[in-house]
Amino acid sequence: MSTFILAFVFFIVVVAAMAVGYIFQQKTIAGSCGGLGALGIDKACDCPEPCDRKKMRMEKEQAREKKLKEWKENQIL
Repeated sequence: MSTFILAFVFFIVVVAAMAVGYIFQQKTIAGSCGGLGALGIDKACDCPEPCDRKKMRMEKEQAREKKLKEWKENQIL
């Protein structure tokens, strides 16, 4: 049981140290390799044209934005 408590306290100390470092540096958490931007890839899907699922999502989003715009125009205040 003492091993568990010791390990738990150790992890709490490490998390607290990371929190203090974050508070003082005000930096966002980032990976060490630079991600896809380091490879010259602008987006995760490097396709010239979006797939059918992406097109459907984009159409739904446009329809939603259109409905919200109409709702705001017809809103009674």
